[in-house]
Amino acid sequence: MKDISLVRILPQEPRVPFIKLRVIAAILSVIAVIASAVLFSTKGLNYGIDFTGGTVIEIGSVTQELDDAEIRSALKEMGYASATVQGIQPPEGSKTKEGVPIENRLIRIGLQLQDESGEEGQGAQQAALIKVKTELTTRIGDYFVRNTEVVGSQVSGELRKKGLMSVGLALFFVLAYIWFRFEWQFGMGAVLALAHDVVLTIGVFSLTGIEFNLTIIAAILTIVGYSLNDTVIVYDRIRENLRKFKRKPLGEVLNISINDTLSRTILTSVTTLLALVALYVLGGSALKGFSFAMIWGVFVGTYSSIFVASPLLMALKLKRGANTGGERADA
Repeated sequence: MKDISLVRILPQEPRVPFIKLRVIAAILSVIAVIASAVLFSTKGLNYGIDFTGGTVIEIGSVTQELDDAEIRSALKEMGYASATVQGIQPPEGSKTKEGVPIENRLIRIGLQLQDESGEEGQGAQQAALIKVKTELTTRIGDYFVRNTEVVGSQVSGELRKKGLMSVGLALFFVLAYIWFRFEWQFGMGAVLALAHDVVLTIGVFSLTGIEFNLTIIAAILTIVGYSLNDTVIVYDRIRENLRKFKRKPLGEVLNISINDTLSRTILTSVTTLLALVALYVLGGSALKGFSFAMIWGVFVGTYSSIFVASPLLMALKLKRGANTGGERADA
């Protein structure tokens, strides 16, 4: 039987001229970053209620099946076109005497972020809650409200600040660690590559209009970790090869190092994508935003570790110092 494993398909010693393509890659990255910044400043993000404030209503019915499309249509007519409706599992043991399971739906209504004093925002949320309860009764018939939750403007504003702070602190500590572990050029290159990944992720969310909430912040932090892992592996090989090939030009050493780790990078990315695609397709609507962010992050993280992080070392004029010197010389 023919062996079709990826390890056999990839060449034993690939020699792709990545460094020669750095100018093209730099142009593409600059265009993508500028486009992401323009999209964010003009179109903005579709913030979830974690960041805007809003109301969550959990409803159920034991007499009929709840139609998601009908509920969305009713909410749209009420003026809540951006509200989301998702089916959820009823609590264990929630059955009628006849054994008919309860139909449960979760309705999320986001409202514009208000001033942190909050009185106007709280009044709007309470009004929205009353309006939805009244209108749904006439549209879908018999139902009951299991739970309601209101995210106030002060809480949502605080969550947005802490979300931004978490990403900023992650990048700062990455810079500190890589600077300590390698030369300063490595730390700066890693942080710029990670910032590139974060900006492009925000840009694609602005472009697609997918809801941006705390789950996506968690995904961005995961992307930072994944991309950093790839970058550190390439950087470690670069440092080894700088010690080994002391007479080779820096560009050639960088290219050799990227190719040395290429099979590992491709295999890791492909296996991660298989799990994420399955999560996106089968995970339901609650996980689509997170899994989409992670799928995009794997692509952009792999790209940046090859075409951004390593070529930046040339732009930052990396020199063979105490951490990149060595006794072995190129034969």
